[in-house]
Parts: sequence; C-alpha cells; structure tokens
Amino acid sequence: MTIFVRVDRAEHRLCVLANAACRRRLVRALFRTVSRLGDGVFWYALMALMPLFVGLDEWQRGLWVSTQMLCAGAAGLLLYKFLKRRLVRERPFIGLIGIECAMPPLDRYSFPSGHTLHAVTFTAIAIRHVPELAVVLVPFALLVAASRVVLGLHYPTDVLAGAALGGMLAAASEAMFW
Repeated sequence: MTIFVRVDRAEHRLCVLANAACRRRLVRALFRTVSRLGDGVFWYALMALMPLFVGLDEWQRGLWVSTQMLCAGAAGLLLYKFLKRRLVRERPFIGLIGIECAMPPLDRYSFPSGHTLHAVTFTAIAIRHVPELAVVLVPFALLVAASRVVLGLHYPTDVLAGAALGGMLAAASEAMFW
C-alpha cells in the first residue's frame, strides 16, 4: 500500500465534509470564481500593478518585484509539474467515494496543489515589499487554498504541501533577488 493510499483514507472524512459545502449554489459559485482567479488572472494583474503599489517614485523597484514574482512563478510551475508527474496522486473525486468534482481540473494529478503553491509564493513576495497588501492578499490566498479542497480537486495535504513549497520558493526568490 503506497503512502498516498493511507493518507487518502485518513483524509477522506475531511474531504467529504469540505466538499459538501459545494451543494450550496452560492458557496460553489464563490469557490469556483476564486479558483478561476487563482489560475493566474489575479496574480498577473498583481504583477502588472506592482510598480503602482510600490510607488511611482520607486517604479523601477516595483518592476523588479514583478520580475521576481514572474521568475518565482515559473520556477513554481516547473516544480509542481515535476512533482505531479513523479508522485501521481489521483484527485479526491477520482479516488474517494462521496466527493463531487465541482470544477474541471487543469491537469490529472493532485499532489501538490499548484494553485496554493502560487498563491503563497506571490502573496509572500508581494507583502514583503508592500505590507499593506496583506489585508487583501492573505484572505485571497486562503480562499484559493480552501477552494481546492472544497471543489473536490485536492486533499488537504496537497494544499499544505503547496503552501510549504510556495513559502520556500518565496524565500529562495528573496535571497536571489535582494
């Protein structure tokens, strides 16, 4: 029995509980919207606006922060795709009874959560340079992470692993860029 089979069984109840929220139309709509924005639209807009958030008097530093976010995002994409191909953990709606897929997945496997990885990476980088953005970015990143479990696309451990990797990527990019 692989480690994921054991962990999947342990997380079954929590996945079913979280996924049950999707039976409510408004909850489903909220998490689908958050998840769709977390596909990249929200983060691309943040990168484009970062020079304004940093301040017009320091727009070059803002462009540098945007470049850092772009590079960290590309590294995150390569990392999570590599891990998904190697670890091949099926998504909860495939491997567990009672989980509804409330939104089509972007790829086949679930570990780690790329949405969460990027949400944490971009949030950490942005608030390091513009702390005032935390009031918007932290709740949004948390909603992105929750959406992945609620929509039946990820296990909680997928989200936790994505968050940990995202934090490490943000820290590594800070060390490289600044």
